[in-house]
Amino acid sequence: MTRGRSDAAQKKRLLTSVCIVAVFLVFLYVYFGSKNSGESALEYGSRSLRKLGSSYLGGDEDSDLGHKQDESPVKFGLDDGEEGFTPKSFPLDLSLMEHYERHCPLPEKRFNCLIPPPPGYKVPIKWPKSRDEVWKVNIPHTHLATEKSDQNWMVVKGERIRFPGGGTHFHYGADKYIASIANMLNFSNNNLNNEGRLRTVFDVGCGVASFGGYLLSSGIIAMSLAPNDVHQNQIQFALERGIPAYLGVLGTKELPYPSRSFELAHCSRCRIDWLQRDGILLLELDRVLRPGGYFAYSSPKLMLRMKRI
Repeated sequence: MTRGRSDAAQKKRLLTSVCIVAVFLVFLYVYFGSKNSGESALEYGSRSLRKLGSSYLGGDEDSDLGHKQDESPVKFGLDDGEEGFTPKSFPLDLSLMEHYERHCPLPEKRFNCLIPPPPGYKVPIKWPKSRDEVWKVNIPHTHLATEKSDQNWMVVKGERIRFPGGGTHFHYGADKYIASIANMLNFSNNNLNNEGRLRTVFDVGCGVASFGGYLLSSGIIAMSLAPNDVHQNQIQFALERGIPAYLGVLGTKELPYPSRSFELAHCSRCRIDWLQRDGILLLELDRVLRPGGYFAYSSPKLMLRMKRI
């Protein structure tokens, strides 16, 4: 008798649960159907998701991307008469956070998008060839080539600007200059890499960044810093060449690097007053240099001097 009563109670509870679920589904169907002319909840949800994607990408909020493309498909072909293809749109996948990615907005809001390249801009020459030459049309600043013509910073050759690796103190080229620094430090084979012990360099007043460019072949990455001075924005050449660089000056604010980020700090033709404002510039270099790091600086009166921090 006890077992029969238990089975009857379980069947009663199961029947009650089924009834509740059925009532809930009927409610959903009636509610969404009355709002959407008989659409099911699933269809309504799918259409809402497509509508959200269209609105985010800058389309008409009231249009259905799938139905719109079915009504007026866009054909692409090389010539008239050739068979093209019909592109398809898919709703944004919210689970993958696709709606947080950057998309091109409407023309009136495009000022928030990426800056387009200037007219005539060419696809940059790829590394490592870009270390030695760039397209002139991409950086039409030839003033430096004229003023520093005797120092081989850069040379204009037709449609290209070439970088022979020269500099104010790079009389025999940046590679020979780097080797001389390694020789002064007694590094083996005159290699500034020092068998992997020196890997990061901070180059102050980098010019067109030939120093940092020639370090890359030795397994050393240099961050080059230069201001926008009378020779215009020189780091444009560095970035076009594919050399890490940024625009700025030393001493206006703390450098955006953690302490002990570099093994060597370098300044060529260094006319900076390192003792100004109670030596704040030296204190900042000391902060970013690792213990035992080097500070290499050269100037018109003092060709090259090394200081170990």
